[in-house]
Amino acid sequence: MPRRRQPREPGQLEQEILAVVAAADAPVTPAQVQAELGAAAGAPLAYTTVMTTLARLHTKGALTRQPAGRGYAYGLAAGPDELPAALTARQMRRLLDAEGDRAGVLARFVADLTADDEQLLAALLQEHTPPAPPRRTPPDPQADPRPSGVSTAHPGDREADR
Repeated sequence: MPRRRQPREPGQLEQEILAVVAAADAPVTPAQVQAELGAAAGAPLAYTTVMTTLARLHTKGALTRQPAGRGYAYGLAAGPDELPAALTARQMRRLLDAEGDRAGVLARFVADLTADDEQLLAALLQEHTPPAPPRRTPPDPQADPRPSGVSTAHPGDREADR
């Protein structure tokens, strides 16, 4: 009789798959991930389960994928140390995009920040905000835009038309 696997906690399979992909030297196929997970767990995991989880991780932005034969090979979208922050930022952006009142959501978010987080956010915004272009003064409508001594005639104009 086949051994029954203990149920996984929510998100555990995604974490295990991310660990397999992160440990690989190159993008991996669902079959490679399935083999690695089956070897670690002692019981094989369904190919479709692995393939579906890889596709969902790609949709979430955690993985990149490239064509490999008739399927795809998957790699990490960010370095292993950067991945949690990248996924959280993507989720925050998706939630913000889903809300109609962006200004209201952002205002509430900022209002709920601790003083330390507010300083950190301000520093990050300062660091990532390109400098504003220099302000130009609007032209004086009374001033003649041509330098003095410059003719208004064009080389092809006839003397009679001037």
